Amino acid sequence: MDLITKERDRLLQRAARVYGLSFTIVSLACLSIPGAVDRLSYFLCLPLYIVIGISQYRVGVSRSLLWVGLQVAAGLGVIIIVTVGSAQGPASAGVSAIAQLSAVSIASIAIMLTNSTIRRGVLVACFAAVATTTTVLLAPFQAVSTTLALTVLGWTIATVVGYWISAAVPQAARRIASIGRAQRAERQASETEAQRRQGARLLHDTVLATLTLLAHSGVGVAPDALRQQTADDARLLRQMRLGATPNPQSSGVYNLEIVQETVLGTTLESVKQRFGRMGLEVNWHGTGQVLLPSDVLDAFLLALAECLENVRRHSGVTAADVTITDDETMVRAMVTDAGVGFTLVDVDSVRLGFKESVVGRLKEVGGRARLFSSPGAGTTVVLEVPK
Repeated sequence: MDLITKERDRLLQRAARVYGLSFTIVSLACLSIPGAVDRLSYFLCLPLYIVIGISQYRVGVSRSLLWVGLQVAAGLGVIIIVTVGSAQGPASAGVSAIAQLSAVSIASIAIMLTNSTIRRGVLVACFAAVATTTTVLLAPFQAVSTTLALTVLGWTIATVVGYWISAAVPQAARRIASIGRAQRAERQASETEAQRRQGARLLHDTVLATLTLLAHSGVGVAPDALRQQTADDARLLRQMRLGATPNPQSSGVYNLEIVQETVLGTTLESVKQRFGRMGLEVNWHGTGQVLLPSDVLDAFLLALAECLENVRRHSGVTAADVTITDDETMVRAMVTDAGVGFTLVDVDSVRLGFKESVVGRLKEVGGRARLFSSPGAGTTVVLEVPK
């Protein structure tokens, strides 16, 4: 709130400066009209107008009441010189100059004197001095009711502007703070949703896959491989229970180490070994080594492992071919099997296995997945990620 208070006071000071200087110039222009006042009175008023202008400029950068008092004193001096400094008195242009000065120019101080009790007391005193002096000295040249009405109106407008700014700035600050809280809540909700989706993928890729094997009595998988897989899953769950957030290093393997950049060729072998232990022979073709950022590599290998898991579980065959190719911008993997295949329209659009662990995972790193299959003709999945 201290910062908001300072910004509010700075805004009030600048508004008072612009407001006051504008009408000081207008008042001086009226007084400069030939015949408005005699020449001696005009030249006596010029230094006082300069003092008023300097005071109003300083009011814009300083909260000192000294400049307020100097401005009011110089303004009263102009009023006295114009009204009593010559025998014939001011012309209509001179009376207009005094009205502009007393009702608007000097009244600009009201804008910055509304935000504390002491300053409001100074405001009342300044208004009383200016209104009384102007009304009394202009009485021979203008109706008292007109002078008083113009003075009261001008000071009232300046006071209202000051109160409005004083109330509006904290209100705007509260709304900005409210928007900030809403934005943080939305970001937290997005992060929570992302964590939930990541957790769902993590469980699907590890624990659920192992439980599926156990549900089918581990058919097609060597007991040693099954024991190693369940041990890996148990270790992962212990890490999560202790509050860690495992990061995928390679397909089916999660740890707590941060890997900034990894060579693709050094991790494909771990995928092959994992599925080899589970009874699926993976034949690799194409590029030997490709350098990818760690987050892109993780998404690519985990999506590839999910495709191979689908081959192992649903194709009815014990072998799959993976062809890795790359160009200047993309790395591609084509996973092909000669299994039973299926009709694409029969794939449940909400199945986590393909929608999240393949399509969603690649989409998050700027990649995509394409699926081709038909009954009796096997299945091909093309995975693409940017370098």
